Amino acid sequence: MRKIAFLCLLFSSFLGYSQKKTLQAQSISQNILVDGKLDEAAWENAATASDFVMFDPDNGKPIPDSKKTDIKVLYNNDAIYIGAIMYDDEPDKILKEISQRDNFGTADIFGVFINGFNDGQQNFEFFVSAADVQGECIMTDAIGEDYSWDAVWISKAKITDKGWIVEMKIPYAALRFSGENKQTWGINFFREIKRERRKYTWSIIDTKVGTFTQQNGNLEGIENIKPPTRLFFMPYASYYLNASDGQKTYGTIKGGMDIKYGINDAFTLDAILIPDFGQTKYDDQILNLGPFEQEFNENRAFFTEGTDLFNKGKMFYSRRIGGKPSVEPDLNDNEEIIETVQNVNLINALKVSGRTKNGLGVGILNAVTEKTFATIKDTITGATRREIVEPLTNYNVLVLDQRFRKNSSVTLINTNVSRNAHYRDANVTGIAWDLNTKANTYNLFGNVKYSTINAPEDKTGFYSTISLAETSGKYRYSFGTDFVTKDFDPNDLGINFYTNFYNFYGNANYRILNPTKLFNSFKINYNMYAEFNKDSGKVQDNSINANINLTTVKNNYYGMGITVYPVECYDYYEPRADNRYVAIPKRIESWFSISTNYNYKFALDLNPTIIFADEPGRVAYGVDIGPRYRFNDKLLLTYTFSFLKRNNNKGYIDSFDDDDNETTTDKIIFANRDVITYANTLAGKYAINSAMTLNLAVRQYWSSAENKNILELQQDGTLDPYAQYTENKNSSFYSWNADLSYSWWFAPGSQLSALYRNNASNFERIIDKDFKHNVTNLLTNDSLKHVFSISVKYFIDYNAVKNKIRKRA
Repeated sequence: MRKIAFLCLLFSSFLGYSQKKTLQAQSISQNILVDGKLDEAAWENAATASDFVMFDPDNGKPIPDSKKTDIKVLYNNDAIYIGAIMYDDEPDKILKEISQRDNFGTADIFGVFINGFNDGQQNFEFFVSAADVQGECIMTDAIGEDYSWDAVWISKAKITDKGWIVEMKIPYAALRFSGENKQTWGINFFREIKRERRKYTWSIIDTKVGTFTQQNGNLEGIENIKPPTRLFFMPYASYYLNASDGQKTYGTIKGGMDIKYGINDAFTLDAILIPDFGQTKYDDQILNLGPFEQEFNENRAFFTEGTDLFNKGKMFYSRRIGGKPSVEPDLNDNEEIIETVQNVNLINALKVSGRTKNGLGVGILNAVTEKTFATIKDTITGATRREIVEPLTNYNVLVLDQRFRKNSSVTLINTNVSRNAHYRDANVTGIAWDLNTKANTYNLFGNVKYSTINAPEDKTGFYSTISLAETSGKYRYSFGTDFVTKDFDPNDLGINFYTNFYNFYGNANYRILNPTKLFNSFKINYNMYAEFNKDSGKVQDNSINANINLTTVKNNYYGMGITVYPVECYDYYEPRADNRYVAIPKRIESWFSISTNYNYKFALDLNPTIIFADEPGRVAYGVDIGPRYRFNDKLLLTYTFSFLKRNNNKGYIDSFDDDDNETTTDKIIFANRDVITYANTLAGKYAINSAMTLNLAVRQYWSSAENKNILELQQDGTLDPYAQYTENKNSSFYSWNADLSYSWWFAPGSQLSALYRNNASNFERIIDKDFKHNVTNLLTNDSLKHVFSISVKYFIDYNAVKNKIRKRA
């Protein structure tokens, strides 16, 4: 009998999870005023979606009657309308912090997820907070939520004595769907009750299954609508006033336009003409003592919005476009560069992206940067000349991504960089696969990449990876391997540091799927990693890691972990020379992390870490402390102090020809050094209303490396004292960045923004350990730059203009 009962329960649970909910949309002819009242008669006659269930933390638990949620959907020839009534028996406790767009802060949220093709591949998600703040993103299971995507739509949220109400109007131009007369869309509705940290959905999302977008319900009843002409113009005008101490103040006026055009129901063309990135966020530069360049985040909207296809295979690093010059100019004796080019100007860029109803995703990106020169001066004669540091360059990315069975894909990616004349060209081609079983219980992931570099290097390289993972249930595991040849080089349009190795790795983990008396979430991980040099077989890296991450029932997060490196390893990158390596001792790393519940006005993030090496005095320790205080629903301040000290760190400082040794081409010099880093960041937000905010971002950074002993790298990877080297190779880098900005969304898709920025940085070989003097000197010398800018962007919808012209006619 118990077996029969168990089978019946299992069968009923299967039916509950597998049968899709369905909602009928109501056709309307009357106008709907989006005012958050839902007082038009059409709302009363529409079908209702209710019976929400918890997504997180107690997956599958029905929403309580006191938090009942009712949703209705209307549509006409222009848009779909969503009306949501969210009951709350304690409306005065609804959290409603006003924040910037796409950043909801501490506020209740309502959202709708729409898949016009109902193919389980991609959701267009639209959110409104209880503070009437909008947000939208594109959701795929492979990439997650991409909030860089922007759409133009209308919404209104209102708090009532019974809870709160949201009314939305989403134009068809903001969606993607087929041209069929009778539509069935995938749809889901989302509600987060922030004070309880509870998330609910209308169609249940089973967290035991490794997918999100395939668990939508159905929206039926939409008939005889046609995808509109998706043509948008976004002209802009900007004014910049630049000043710095000791230099002349000057102003600059810029203007340009972005264009979006829907080629058909699946594909969109984005073009940027005369780009202006002057108001993008500053980069968090560091003192980089390692052998590799610093990797920066992308802050330019054109290269972040809707780029999920281009990120397939991890072959595209958009900061290459308009980044630093790729050519080092040849200097004669007594010459120096007097005008350094930091970034190459972008002439224009366009991208085409979309996915057909058969699951074929196509992405094409093209960008052109201008011919760029450096100014070089003869220090004796005073004569100057110009030399090319970046020729006219064309960047191209092509992606073909075929999805099938709603949860798997195979992708072809090609990146190509063509530089005018005889300069370096590059081409990289890759095939990637992400395969899941029909029940989403197992995943097979991998890729193969092939790179070619034309003259003058003329080299080819190969990269491959494959991994297998169990992706469902409480117990999960994964394992995989990578293989990379020495000449693999995707760095003209990608970023990759480590080559000439193979590795093996594995993971096993346990998690709870529903809350317990102590925890809302709990996960423990065990990881193993081993890496070997492909030529010598020496161990480059070997580690064993265990970590725990949990959230208490009071929604405080705790994490802790330990990593053991049980054997001596050999670093082939730090010496900056072929076939040379430095021995890295055995070591132990440990970290701890606390993040208290952000629902409270005061919250704290704390992250200490410590590393012990099997070498006398070689230890590193640091801490990040981040208090935050929400004064009210409008004002929020966050502060972070970061400190890291590395005692007896060993690192490269120089190399030169060894004329006394015919068998060794380079003498490689290391230093035993102490490295100290301080960073202070302050962020503030004052929201005047849901469309208008003031924002403050300040960062002060100082890092120094003081060399105590000079060492020579031996052929066996050890380091011996080398007293003959006397050049000062100490390093001290300090920087300051401050942004004060004002943003006003004065119309749908249209924004006015004003920014005051000052910044300065300096690198020295003399280390001044007076922290106060370092900061004040940086802020009072001639390197401090001031920029004030104001920019206006206006959104023009071709359909709206066309309709106005018709009405006037």
